[in-house]
Amino acid sequence: MSGAAVLAGLGTFVPPRVVTNDELSLTLDTSDEWIRTRTGITQRHWADPGTATGDLAVEAGRRALAAAGTDTVDLVVLATTTPDHPCPATAPEVAARLGLPHVAAFDLAAVCSGFVYALATAAGAIAAGTATRVLVIGAETYSSILDPEDRTTSVIFGDGAGAVVLRAGEPDEPGALLAHDLGSDGSLKDLIIVPGGGSRQPPAGAEKPGPRPADSYFQMQGRPVFRHAVTRMAASSQAVLDRAGWSADSVGRFVGHQANVRILHAVADQLGMARDRVVVNLDRVGNTSAASIPLALAHAVTEGLVAPGDQVLLSAFGGGVTWGSTALVWPDVPVH
Repeated sequence: MSGAAVLAGLGTFVPPRVVTNDELSLTLDTSDEWIRTRTGITQRHWADPGTATGDLAVEAGRRALAAAGTDTVDLVVLATTTPDHPCPATAPEVAARLGLPHVAAFDLAAVCSGFVYALATAAGAIAAGTATRVLVIGAETYSSILDPEDRTTSVIFGDGAGAVVLRAGEPDEPGALLAHDLGSDGSLKDLIIVPGGGSRQPPAGAEKPGPRPADSYFQMQGRPVFRHAVTRMAASSQAVLDRAGWSADSVGRFVGHQANVRILHAVADQLGMARDRVVVNLDRVGNTSAASIPLALAHAVTEGLVAPGDQVLLSAFGGGVTWGSTALVWPDVPVH
């Protein structure tokens, strides 16, 4: 058997609580119209207090394993920006809760590009022969790091999780990951950041009553992020198309990171791709960071937007800053 990574199952989960734009407008200086016209988002899901990223990851992982018809993997890779704890990583506990107590498991931090990075990492493990089956999860509880008084971030992000099982297979079979492109530019790290809490700026004041320190909240510079996201996603997507030997016209669906519908359309425009090939589900779930692409994939399949045999292009841009893309021919696999 060759070392190609083949998608064998997909599972997703979002917490049941739905937060509408109208609900946010009760506490923020915003409105449903303001949010929809600028982002395309109408609602998002937020986890209830006491529910953590690991909880969402376990449920999505369980569903992906069921979809793939397996209960064993050799490796668990969890892409997240909102781990259950700064230390240890969340992935080992997720693996244990899934009945996988002794497999390799680690977290991967690439923010909104995390799922694409994790796919490439898992494919590398399969190609190296260190794993024959990998569970890749993207999971976030962004509601835990949002400033409730900041309308520029609180209206954008949602919580959720999506997972896929990759297995070793042949490069010419449906579901094989055909090409990857990854990149970063750390000089732009301040565009998307949670400043406090790391070794450079350890937590301070969290033990005191009252509001949390401002540097413990997620911060984003919207305009430059928009510009860089379009440029980097378009270039990365083109690189993957070239490596796969595809033209933009041959792509059945473009599944980009669900940050902003205007970003997705602008990337399609730069690629010379019709906008009606862009998958959009951010109106329902918001920006779920590393969970974004698997949630959008599940939406596309269940809504009949993607069918077996379709050429699918994935692309994302996130904090770091990071970006990445992947190409595959969609296989005939269940979605749970």
